[in-house]
Amino acid sequence: MAAPYELRTPTRMEPIPLVAARFALGAGGRLEGVDSLPVGRRNMELLADNTSEPKTDVPYGTLDLLILKTLDTMGPMHGYRIARRIEQVAENLVRLNQGSIYPALVRLEEQGWIRTQWGLSETKRKVKFYSLTKAGGKQLSVAVANWERATALVARFLEAQS
Repeated sequence: MAAPYELRTPTRMEPIPLVAARFALGAGGRLEGVDSLPVGRRNMELLADNTSEPKTDVPYGTLDLLILKTLDTMGPMHGYRIARRIEQVAENLVRLNQGSIYPALVRLEEQGWIRTQWGLSETKRKVKFYSLTKAGGKQLSVAVANWERATALVARFLEAQS
């Protein structure tokens, strides 16, 4: 992107609510090249290397699967650390903010798939640690199986010759 465009009076620091939005308000009201995809009641932003290229959609429910898998692999973690781990594994193609990760964590806890416990972070701050429950482990297995079936189905269509 050439020079960043300044907005005169930004009202919010969140993605612009357009169906085909390719820009969002960033720090200082600058437009940044991102796409915002609705994921349930939250947004996940796909970062763009080049805003002229099409982006890959993040399917509905993917964030729950990513959180459950992260907790299964890494063990108990606090919300900020979960978000950063997902971004790291996704090689920073996805940016999760508090407005996306915490509602998902609350919902997963309400469903009984994760539990919380207060503890101290690496910086000695009091934070909630999230861990996978036995029911969450079973749900993860179901979600992975569903994901594999869905991707196999799509792969069959993509590989099929006319």
